[in-house]
Amino acid sequence: MRRLAGLAALLLLAACASPAPPLPSAPQPAGPDVQLVTTPVPLNPARPEQMSLTGFSYMGGIAISDPVTNRVHGLSDLKVTPDGRIVTVSDDGDLFEARLQFGADNRLTGLTEGKVWPLKRPDGQPVQGKLEGDAEGLAILANGDRLVSFERDHRIWRYPAGGGPPVAAPKPGNLFSENEGMEGLTEYPFAGPDAYLVGSEEGEVWLCRLSAACQAFSVLNGPELEYGLTALAPFKDGSVVAVHRAWDPIRGSRITVSVYGVAALKSRQPQPMARLVLNSPLTTDNIEGVALVTSPTGGTRILLLSDDNASPTQRTLLLVFDWTGAK
Repeated sequence: MRRLAGLAALLLLAACASPAPPLPSAPQPAGPDVQLVTTPVPLNPARPEQMSLTGFSYMGGIAISDPVTNRVHGLSDLKVTPDGRIVTVSDDGDLFEARLQFGADNRLTGLTEGKVWPLKRPDGQPVQGKLEGDAEGLAILANGDRLVSFERDHRIWRYPAGGGPPVAAPKPGNLFSENEGMEGLTEYPFAGPDAYLVGSEEGEVWLCRLSAACQAFSVLNGPELEYGLTALAPFKDGSVVAVHRAWDPIRGSRITVSVYGVAALKSRQPQPMARLVLNSPLTTDNIEGVALVTSPTGGTRILLLSDDNASPTQRTLLLVFDWTGAK
């Protein structure tokens, strides 16, 4: 993302100052199960009764923690399976899954059945350290194969649906800086069963296929220069939702969630048909994941997930909005 030098320095200092998550207080049982604690969060802590923003209805949100193993941190990207489970990856090279829970009013109430697995290398061993394990993007293709994009050592690995070690998948030929790589990754079935979109923090988007090289597709810029692209999700008709994030120590995290029609994606300067804006005093954080599902009323439901950077000053949030507009 294009940052001013001073802002970059502040971010670097903040990252360096963030302590590592605490270790478990006692030996933990082997296996992927994790004990999740979820706490409801309002849309607006200053006005808990507020339940809507222009064009969007708030359908609940939770803060997520894992006090026993402390592995549910640094989550990036978000997918929802047909049976109602979320799937995401982490900065530490983990794959996290859990089942969504909704109340009688169709609002998010919690997560259950949490599980964490280490992502594997092609040799079958778990990825090691930030250089290998800084996972940022996740796509699930029609056949169940999962694509994971990584920063630092910039690459995309395809994990076969039937299990087994990952293999390399096509990625854009651009030279990415160490911690600003392929932030956005999503399946794109509108262009074929093996098609996927890759987005850089600068807003460049490429159309890739397992069977072909990546090609320039669109440029999705945030509302201002300091906003960087963090996540993508597709509609069935080829339209796309894009998340952009900005941060500074005065205003904190500022998030936009924009809906781009399929025709707009081909224009020189795509303009969104709808935009959700999350700034203080609204509940927000470092949003790096977005997923689309059909709401119980047949509309579009948007789920947002934040990366807490394993920092005690941030939270892992899962927020749900129903888009009240139409394409």
